[in-house]
Amino acid sequence: MYKIVIIDDEPIIVEGLVRTMPWDKWECLIAGTAYDGVEGQTLIRKVKPNLLITDISMPGMNGLSMIARIKAEFPNMEISILTGFREFEYAQKAINLGVTRLILKPSTIREIEEAVTTMVENLKRKNICTESENTNNNANSFIVKNALKYIQEN
Repeated sequence: MYKIVIIDDEPIIVEGLVRTMPWDKWECLIAGTAYDGVEGQTLIRKVKPNLLITDISMPGMNGLSMIARIKAEFPNMEISILTGFREFEYAQKAINLGVTRLILKPSTIREIEEAVTTMVENLKRKNICTESENTNNNANSFIVKNALKYIQEN
C-alpha cells in the first residue's frame, strides 16, 4: 500500500478525507494525520509517506514552509495542496516546490480523486512500488538468487 499523510488545521477536513475517500481504490493507506505544520513535519519524518495532502495556512508552520523543509529528504513524495488561498504567489511557490496539484477550497470529491489518481500514477511512473510490492519483489529476488545458487551447485 502507498502511505498517505493528511495535514490540515481543520479537523472536519482531515476527518472528511480520511472517511470519505476510497483509499483502497488507489492502494493507499492513511499513515497518519496532523493539524499543523510542525506536527506534520514530525509525522512525515516518522512514517515516510509516499503521498501528502496538506493545507497552506496552519498554525506553527504553514504548509509551504513545511514542504520546503521536507522536500529534500523525500524527493519522490507526491504532494497536493488543499487550500483556501487564491493568491498567485502561493501557487507559484507551490509549483517551485514541485507540488503535483493545488486544489482550492471548497473543493469537490472529484477534484481530490483526480489529484490522488495523478499522484499515484506519478509514483508508478517513477517505479515507486507499494509496500506490498516491495516485499514481494524482495521475496522473489531471494527465491531467484537461491534457486540460481542451487542450480550452480548441483
